[in-house]
Amino acid sequence: MGKSKKRRVAGAVLCVALAVTAGAFAAKAQSGQPHQTQAASVPASPGVAQASLTPSLAPTLGLSPSLVATPSPSKPRTPSPKPTSSDAAAHGVPAGWRTLTMVNRLDETIWPAIAADPKHPISATGWVLAPGASLTILIPDHWDVRLWARTGCSFNAAGAGSCVTSGCGKLQCGSTWGEFPSTLAEFNLNAWNGMDFYDVSLVEGNNLPMWINSFGGTSKDKIDTDGCSAAGCTRDANTMCPTQLQRVANGRVVACLSACLVLKTDQTCCTGAYAPRADCTPSTWPIDSAAVFKKAEPFAYSYVDDDATSVLTCSGECDYRVTWGVSP
Repeated sequence: MGKSKKRRVAGAVLCVALAVTAGAFAAKAQSGQPHQTQAASVPASPGVAQASLTPSLAPTLGLSPSLVATPSPSKPRTPSPKPTSSDAAAHGVPAGWRTLTMVNRLDETIWPAIAADPKHPISATGWVLAPGASLTILIPDHWDVRLWARTGCSFNAAGAGSCVTSGCGKLQCGSTWGEFPSTLAEFNLNAWNGMDFYDVSLVEGNNLPMWINSFGGTSKDKIDTDGCSAAGCTRDANTMCPTQLQRVANGRVVACLSACLVLKTDQTCCTGAYAPRADCTPSTWPIDSAAVFKKAEPFAYSYVDDDATSVLTCSGECDYRVTWGVSP
């Protein structure tokens, strides 16, 4: 579950449960250790419900046409709230499943991926999104995964290859994590008292700007559909990244690393003597990567203990949309 310490679960007090569960997401990212250890199997039924496909592109990428998404003629549409259980079948959403829509508002192709939850598998763990494209998949209830997007990828007909950022060595990542730094969308559905916990995490650095919206159910979602919260809007951390934290490829900054990834000290990784929350203070670090990340994405985890402004929840079988891009 991440750092050597695990979050403390204290009774049924909601505020504690929120901090504990959401904090566990960031803690998992801090260690780089997978919380799924076996490859996902492919379910016999619900799989990928796609939009805007280009079958002709699929053979050159070494994947099924159903895994390639290209731009729709118009701006990506906000997903409708999930149907109730009584009419879910009529809308093509089987009981026990939900929808997750991925939207690429960037000017480059990206390759979304998940590290599979072997207990609740889906039919794919890697996709391609062209600029302006959107893609909707079905996800199971009780899903516990991390989603990210890779950049600059090249795969052969067998699906093996590499990426400039966040690659896992193949198109279908299975249970394999992508390389850090990587902007993460973290989900734990129906995790506590019928509630979903989700967040954007920059604990292990940033490669792409991202935000998450929930639909249906009951939520106090702090992020609007343009990636803005009360504290500010979504910006690209790569454009404000200190030189010491930059990862450069082909003459441009392609990612911004965390101070922990660069310096590898107990202080910047909030481990050892700095593991207690009160002793993990980014403002005292030699390079305050947390301040950079919080400025870029005010709603995201900027370091492992950044629970107060980064916990997002939704109850009632919510659907989700993950957008890569910056606010207008």
